[in-house]
Amino acid sequence: MLSRRAREQIPPSAFNVMWEVMKDPWDAYDNPNGYVNVGVAENHLMQAELEDYLSQRINMRGSVLTYQDGPMGSPRLRSALARFLNRQLRPYHPLDASQIIVTNGVSNALEHTSWAFANPGDAFILGRPYYGAVNLALRPQVLTLPVTFGEVDPLSLEAIACYEETILAAREQGTAVKGLLLCSPHNPLGQCYSPEVLEAFLKLCNKYQIHLVCDEIYALSVWSDPPFTSVLALDLEKFINPGLVHVLWGVSKDFGANGWRLGCIISLSNRAFHTALNSVAIYSYVSSITDHIVTQMIEDDAFANAYLAENRRRLASMYTFATDFLRRHAIPFTPGVHAAFFLWVDLGQAYRNRHPDRASNHDVVEELKQALWAHKVYLAWGGNFDSESPGMFRIVFAHPRVYLEEALRRINQALERGVHAATWASPLL
Repeated sequence: MLSRRAREQIPPSAFNVMWEVMKDPWDAYDNPNGYVNVGVAENHLMQAELEDYLSQRINMRGSVLTYQDGPMGSPRLRSALARFLNRQLRPYHPLDASQIIVTNGVSNALEHTSWAFANPGDAFILGRPYYGAVNLALRPQVLTLPVTFGEVDPLSLEAIACYEETILAAREQGTAVKGLLLCSPHNPLGQCYSPEVLEAFLKLCNKYQIHLVCDEIYALSVWSDPPFTSVLALDLEKFINPGLVHVLWGVSKDFGANGWRLGCIISLSNRAFHTALNSVAIYSYVSSITDHIVTQMIEDDAFANAYLAENRRRLASMYTFATDFLRRHAIPFTPGVHAAFFLWVDLGQAYRNRHPDRASNHDVVEELKQALWAHKVYLAWGGNFDSESPGMFRIVFAHPRVYLEEALRRINQALERGVHAATWASPLL
């Protein structure tokens, strides 16, 4: 017999679909009938450069076969991260190693913050649409309360009132809100919050004495104006108790290294939080090999600077290629993207335009998902982001041109042919 919490994970989920896709990846020569995956947020544009660097420059030593210095990251790695992030994020007060906790990915870093700052049944709030892969209810048993904006721009100053309304509504219902989660740059909208909006978030969190957890995992993948501002670059003391502010970063996105599983929590002045994590950090222990590789890489200023600059150039190029295709084929997408590597695309509207007899939003979305699956192209559906608009999908464009071109071709075919072209339907969708 399984526990209740285990049984609850058996029904189909987005992860079931994603794992199925990963078992059968498309290759133009070796597997032309495989799945084209533009749903998972991986950056494939710089893999050759990173592979060359690893093979030529990384030197292993015996200590990588040991536990090294414990589960919160080696002192050398934490010092290297502090130095690297001081250069990249330009914090108002320079970071030091004592403020950094290393984890095996930003997902675990986020779970640690919810575990530490909220009791079971308490809540974190986050604005729609939002990155939905981390389930805070699964282990910390923390609720996630979505903020709805309607016609308000979710990255604007006007949106702050929507967050406050959500906090007050939760309190009226007896739910304690303990944290506000931001993803900056935003996933899936691909835009940055302005300094003025970040300051307003700090004031809001200070007013209600809740933690601000700012996920900045795409911070170094901003390839056009307006520029990115880290919440650490602000004079926090003017707006909030700095002990309520925590920033997350990792190598998965900016360095295209999802598989390394290395992230960190930057908590400036909350020693109790650092001490509490000593008891659970063993569950987010980073591999000693990853610890060593990332340390050497970010200590190499010349390589890191050149790598990040070229990555930004390629992201901008692939964004232009993808959006040119979408415009040519009358597929609407959210404008203003200048960061990260995805587009928020209204495939539902494009499908209805081509099949005007399909009036129901619900039917359109289900038909479209099956049509995309039948054409063996995988996208992240808007329902996984708790989107307010039916028919939204996220397309990841950080792929070599031939791969992205194949994905866009299949998406357009699915829109054109619809569900009638399907030879089978997925039970996982």
